[in-house]
Amino acid sequence: MGDGFQFLDIVFFAMVAAFLVLRLRNVLGRRTGQERPPPADPFARRKPIERPADTGKVLELPDRGPAPAREEPQAAAADPISAAITQIRIADSSFDLDQYLAGARRAFEMVVQAYAAGDAATLRTLLSDEVYENFTSDIKAHAEKGEKHETTLIGIKSAEAIEARMENNTAQITVKFVSEQANVTRDKEGRIIDGDPNHVATVTDIWTFARNLRARDPNWLLVETRSPH
Repeated sequence: MGDGFQFLDIVFFAMVAAFLVLRLRNVLGRRTGQERPPPADPFARRKPIERPADTGKVLELPDRGPAPAREEPQAAAADPISAAITQIRIADSSFDLDQYLAGARRAFEMVVQAYAAGDAATLRTLLSDEVYENFTSDIKAHAEKGEKHETTLIGIKSAEAIEARMENNTAQITVKFVSEQANVTRDKEGRIIDGDPNHVATVTDIWTFARNLRARDPNWLLVETRSPH
């Protein structure tokens, strides 16, 4: 009888073991080749990125311009424009050269159009006393002759700061404008006596604007005009 009970115990434990094996297989499953790969180790060493062959072209990231050229400290110090711009920024921390040049472009357009239209009121707000007198004297001279000067500003090709200086509290920056214009002068009967409305000429003007940095008025005034030598 004792041997029989031992045999039954062995059979019982064997059945329990088989049951547990089947349960584990159902829970853990079998590898079928469709399992997702384990997540990548964030600290694993990545393979180096293969760079395209050098074609001589500069690849730029989207919405990024080319990197500004680096200037050597000695070269920057020797540049009188950079030195003057630095002085202007010290006196007026809000000064930005790019914004200044954008404003100079708008001022150039306004002055050219106001002069052609004989609009002395607009010129008064943009010019110094001396330049205003010169411009309005020329406008009056044309009016007395019955002449009318017409200027069509096609566009400004470039506006470049070529000089800058500080005198006491007044900053002066000279800009070279290169623009495309069509200029015509007509007599009192409307006949063309000078210029050609169909001819677009490239015109270079050198204008100097000034502003007292201690004054509340933020506007720059045109204080000098000249042509390139």
